[in-house]
Amino acid sequence: MVDDSQSNLPTTPTAARLTAQRGAVLSLAVLTFINLFNYLDRYVVAALAETLKKAPELRLTDTQLGLLMTGFVIVYMAASPFFGWLGDRGRRPRWMAAGVAVWSLATMAAGLSQGFVGLFMARAAVGIGEAAYGTIAPSLLADYFPKARRGRVFAIFFAAIPIGAAMGYVLGGKIGALYGWRYAFYVAGLPGLALAALCLLLRDPPRGEQDGAPRPTLLKGGLATYRALVGNPAYTMTVLGYAAYTFALGGIAFWMPAFLERERGLTHAAATIGFGKIVVVTGFLGTFVGGWLGDFFLQRSRQAYLWLSGLVTLLACPAALVAFRAVDHRTEFAALFVAELLFFASTGPIASVIVNTVAPEMRATAGALTIFTIHMFGDVPSPPLIGKISDLSSLSTAVLVVPVALLVSGTIWMLAAYLGGKRGWVT
Repeated sequence: MVDDSQSNLPTTPTAARLTAQRGAVLSLAVLTFINLFNYLDRYVVAALAETLKKAPELRLTDTQLGLLMTGFVIVYMAASPFFGWLGDRGRRPRWMAAGVAVWSLATMAAGLSQGFVGLFMARAAVGIGEAAYGTIAPSLLADYFPKARRGRVFAIFFAAIPIGAAMGYVLGGKIGALYGWRYAFYVAGLPGLALAALCLLLRDPPRGEQDGAPRPTLLKGGLATYRALVGNPAYTMTVLGYAAYTFALGGIAFWMPAFLERERGLTHAAATIGFGKIVVVTGFLGTFVGGWLGDFFLQRSRQAYLWLSGLVTLLACPAALVAFRAVDHRTEFAALFVAELLFFASTGPIASVIVNTVAPEMRATAGALTIFTIHMFGDVPSPPLIGKISDLSSLSTAVLVVPVALLVSGTIWMLAAYLGGKRGWVT
């Protein structure tokens, strides 16, 4: 049973503490597993792109295919502040359960589509469900685990991203090829209904339980909460660096397969599969190693998460530059592997900084504002901007905006770490 708040808990403090820790670990496993399906459902449409384009009942253009992701991201951003507000006030497991159920039903509804409009609306609705989960889950994890362990905890949670994305590609490709695109959406969405029920078993601890004395939920107005967040320099600088990071990550994630195929002469299969393998391996390893190192160095510096994130992001700049300029495939893929490894190393530490720098009663709202900001200024504009530069010159030139964005991100995080040490910011 995930809920460890029942009256049959052992009465001795040590036994009760061990039981609570086991419950927290089990809850982390549940939330990570759900996060895996979060990204599986998000990326299954990418695996079906060519199938959807050729389906006689759809006959989608490339523009319409691109709009399927744009519609999802816009709704995801727009819904996040609303669910952040709810997550700081209501029972968090219930809202997460509702979100998981909505995105699962929406994924299955995509399989019933008879044209572009229906498919677009179904994929946009996935953004509503994922906004509920994405804003609330990190705040819940922060109340399960103490600050000293959050780097590793968020590393585990976010390690589901590359695995889930890869599963979305594999499942969408396999099921779509064997049974058709409709069944791929059905199979992807159906497990989410069981996962939604599992959310209801999670304990909703008092906000701030792991930050000292539990703090009551402050029923502030939404604008007052957002003003407090914007006026928090540690949070603001962290999110601005995160937006530049997301700009770079969104650009390389969208354009790298095309770059390898168009500029380096690889076949479509070699480019997509080769890049996909790198993302899965580096995403898993980089996220775990970064989270562990962040917690390790936190014992020596209160700004360790920011120092580490800034350093690895700056180191990713030359690695990405080599990957874009290498003349042989071996050097190119080796540099790309290093760049992606460094990319993912900041995932756990930065997520920890975001929850640590804000009051427990506004963490879901902080997560919502973070989601809105990093997508609005990150992976929403970067793919079309790179595409525009490519139209004007070449894709080989256009992708150079990626290391520039990494330089900006790493510099902001290093500056935040320096100023935080000088001014005593909590990170």
